[in-house]
Amino acid sequence: MEQKKKLFRSANRVFGGVLGGLAEYFGIDPTVVRVCYVLLAIFSAGFPGLLVYIILLLIMPEKGPNDDIEEAEVVK
Repeated sequence: MEQKKKLFRSANRVFGGVLGGLAEYFGIDPTVVRVCYVLLAIFSAGFPGLLVYIILLLIMPEKGPNDDIEEAEVVK
């Protein structure tokens, strides 16, 4: 059975957990994602990156305590 990944905001957060959640989803170091986001925001005058971050902050759910249990059961 193939496990479906779910996108959640992360507990590994600096502000809202959006970039940490994206890093966990794609299996990348959160620091790399944060640095890429900052560089993208600087080179795009900040507004588009900030708007996307706010939208993701509003629509991404937080990871609950039962979310890790479901993933562990699927792996077994």
